[in-house]
Amino acid sequence: SVRPAMPRVLGLAFAGAALLVGQRCAPALRSLGRSGAISHVGVARMSTAGGEGVRISASSFLNQERAIQVDVDLMSKEGGFSIDQLMELAGLSVASALAKEYPVSSHSRVLILCGPGNNGGDGLVAARHLHHFGYQPRVVYPKMSSIISKEQNDLYRRLTVQLGHLGVPVTEEWSRPAEGEVDVIMDTIFGFSFKGWRGGGKDAPYDDIVGFLSTEEGGSPAISAPVISVDIPSGWDVEKGPPEGKALRPDMLISLTAPKQCALGFKGRFHYLGGRFVPPNIVEKNGLDLPQYPGTEQCIKLAAL
Repeated sequence: SVRPAMPRVLGLAFAGAALLVGQRCAPALRSLGRSGAISHVGVARMSTAGGEGVRISASSFLNQERAIQVDVDLMSKEGGFSIDQLMELAGLSVASALAKEYPVSSHSRVLILCGPGNNGGDGLVAARHLHHFGYQPRVVYPKMSSIISKEQNDLYRRLTVQLGHLGVPVTEEWSRPAEGEVDVIMDTIFGFSFKGWRGGGKDAPYDDIVGFLSTEEGGSPAISAPVISVDIPSGWDVEKGPPEGKALRPDMLISLTAPKQCALGFKGRFHYLGGRFVPPNIVEKNGLDLPQYPGTEQCIKLAAL
């Protein structure tokens, strides 16, 4: 079954108690090696392919167990990160990656579809940064009132308050956008905790959103605006990839921290990696192979395998 609010990390200590954090469509290790760690053992032996991006080995694409462990390590006493920090860095890298391929001059109207967990939180952060980049983001956040009313979700509440101060529209109501209404659609609905649709209306309106964005392989989408998925396209299995038949097939995939195994089945035009802050001890402990980010970049383009 799909567990929309399933925690992205099991075992996060907060205020001395275990805190279950909402599933992060950006689950696994959440961000890429900090440039200062590039010379560290385990960091990226990479090659470029004709200027089409950095090539990393298939062994660097994480399964669910490894993805969860990196997140746990990052937010442990050893890692030192908080959920707020990781979400902020992830959302910034997502907004930066979008701007690389969909410039504000031609793709200013961005529809951001947020799920109930940390993946949706990434979308809320990305919306704020996109606003500051000059875009016109609009957020659909189903069940927002119920989600942000829970004490453990105060972070999400604060993110919506920030968007309100900027005048970024946020609504709980999902309606299918008309052709020409938006320039880009960002999918931050589900991440690696997705276990399949439960049926019986239990997953509404997320099932309708994903269904609207989905196509048969080689088929034509219901809307021409390109779709960007964060970490994992919603509805995909973190290891097996897209379901048979109709599936969400994004134009861009923005992996967070390290690509997940499902990304090996990604056939869209642009694959980016976001985040650059995994410290050397976590890199070594988890056997990560991470590329070097140039200059002040928050994201890096990956070459197709």
